[in-house]
Amino acid sequence: MACWFEGPLAAFDTETTGVDVEGDRIVSAAVVVQDATGGRPRVRRWLVNPGVPVPAEATAVHGLTEEHLQRNGRWPAPVMYEIAAQLAEHAAAGRPLVVMNAPFDLTLLDRELRRHRAASLGRWFESTPLLVLDPRVLDKHFDRYRKGRRTLTDLCAHYGVALDEAHDAAADALAALEVVRALGHRFAARLERLSPAELHTLQAVWHAAQARGLQAWFARSGTDEAVDPAWPLRPEAPAAAA
Repeated sequence: MACWFEGPLAAFDTETTGVDVEGDRIVSAAVVVQDATGGRPRVRRWLVNPGVPVPAEATAVHGLTEEHLQRNGRWPAPVMYEIAAQLAEHAAAGRPLVVMNAPFDLTLLDRELRRHRAASLGRWFESTPLLVLDPRVLDKHFDRYRKGRRTLTDLCAHYGVALDEAHDAAADALAALEVVRALGHRFAARLERLSPAELHTLQAVWHAAQARGLQAWFARSGTDEAVDPAWPLRPEAPAAAA
């Protein structure tokens, strides 16, 4: 019987106006589905007119200009609904969802849904939970003493996964999915005994521990940057005091 990392997987990725999950916006997104290792991926893409300026720094990363998004992008409200519906469909079908650095993309989607649909991402998964596989968390746990960065590009190089169009949502989603498969095979002796549901629960614990370690390292370095331990979704920020 095939292990979960050889079976059906979906993957989700976004490109954005910046790195602030509370204030920045999604400008493109993709969901990729692959039924088995080596299978032909099915891709759903969205292009969004965020309704806010797109900084030059963001365009330099993903290549999407404000003018292009205004001409070709759709309004956010229906897009966010469609994305959430897609993720819920995969959850209902029992497909684990691969999301590289899940607290970033999933929190951004949650905030966009709250902003444009007056509903949280969690409402879509009240009956069938979302099972997330985060290659960043998994790699940091199973190969914790390896030195170096662990961006998607770094993980692809380490696990021998092709990434030809970095910072394209569909290309990044597929690459993250392939990294999870490669990681599964490399650490099969430890991973094949765990179901995606068990891994989802464990990753929340592992991510919290990883966040505490990074926070301690920042403190030793004299950096006051805060590291959020929540995974795979950060709680809604409290409203500012009046």
